[in-house]
Amino acid sequence: MDWLDFALVYDPETRRADMELGEDGDFVLDETPATPMLISFGADRRARDDDELPGGTPEPSEFRARRGWPGDALDIAGRPAGSRLWLLRRAKDGELTRLMAEEWTKEAFAWVAEETAAPADITVEWVRTSVLGLRVVVDGREAAFAVRAA
Repeated sequence: MDWLDFALVYDPETRRADMELGEDGDFVLDETPATPMLISFGADRRARDDDELPGGTPEPSEFRARRGWPGDALDIAGRPAGSRLWLLRRAKDGELTRLMAEEWTKEAFAWVAEETAAPADITVEWVRTSVLGLRVVVDGREAAFAVRAA
């Protein structure tokens, strides 16, 4: 599989990702699946109408309550970006929460099977109280994330 995106580089110190500029001022290109992997995990996918929103979010009738990336409207294939893992903010520790995280991670990385004809390798497990560890492998590139629940 050939990959080509503007490079999105994650800075663990600031816990932010940004596009990278080269010395010549042009965008750096990424020929790995790292950039789409960061977007799949880091962007908030719009909650479905039947999703229970975590407490403390705006009223469900408000547009911003269900989050989502406005750029989804520009995707000609109609594929929303990101994951619904943000909905776990008030979830309880337990197998149901782990299974939801696993399903939402599979949903976020469904594009991998479309692009490569092989699904992403996904592992989700409790690493400590209220923290899920997610490991995703795409085309030999591994990314590990931690998600706080509860």
